[in-house]
Amino acid sequence: MALSNTAQRILVSLVAIPLIVAVCYIGKIPFLLFVIIIGLMAFHEFYSMAKKKNIFLNLLIGFPSVIAIILNNYFQFIEFKFLLLIIVLLLLLTELFRNKSSAIQNIGASLLGIFYMGFFAASILGIREFFAYSDLLYTEGGFIIISILVSIWICDSAAFFLGTAFGKHKMFPRVSPNKSWEGAIAGFVFAVLTMIAAKALILDFLSLTDALVIGIIVGAFGQIGDLIESLIKRDAGVKDSSALIPGHGGIFDRFDSLLFSSPIIYIYLNYFV
Repeated sequence: MALSNTAQRILVSLVAIPLIVAVCYIGKIPFLLFVIIIGLMAFHEFYSMAKKKNIFLNLLIGFPSVIAIILNNYFQFIEFKFLLLIIVLLLLLTELFRNKSSAIQNIGASLLGIFYMGFFAASILGIREFFAYSDLLYTEGGFIIISILVSIWICDSAAFFLGTAFGKHKMFPRVSPNKSWEGAIAGFVFAVLTMIAAKALILDFLSLTDALVIGIIVGAFGQIGDLIESLIKRDAGVKDSSALIPGHGGIFDRFDSLLFSSPIIYIYLNYFV
């Protein structure tokens, strides 16, 4: 007998969440590989969705570019501006030899996919490695990432269940007809409360202001990231970015909020913490 969608979601979560938390805590190469997988799989799912619009991302340059961006954030082997120049040059040159639909659309979508999945995923790594300069503080980067993930999960759950129960005012019916302002507000509030709780439990090295700001970023921009992914999926005419994870859709589906909120959190940590 086949498992229901809800049963599949629960089963996958019971297996995946402890593994993800463990990798976040360990950090270093295991977490680096985890982020590379997120970047590559999300890029491929974006490629598949764009293909439905007769737009063809450059996988030959795209995959290595996503890997290079994430690795460069970890090892810092080349200046960002030079890496960016190389990527753009290679995309333009190789498009000369690709006879697929619109060159402008192909190049534009390839750059969007590389920047979105590559640089945004690299910022997840940047948050985890924020305290890499100190062996004594290194695990604290793991606690930040774990807290962000838990905040996103609770935000999503609150938005879904409370939105279903009390939602009356639609946010963006054209993009995601089931999402309501009531659900979004509930998700925002619970995201902030989760980060406050995390501050009390495992983020004692951050100030209350820092925890509040991170919670606000997760509650607001995490949900915006989900809406943006919904916009892309609706344009492509698909329900999920892929069917990779039973009951959950694709990697882009599961990590859209993390991908979108991480650059803002990373900037905040670098300039205000």
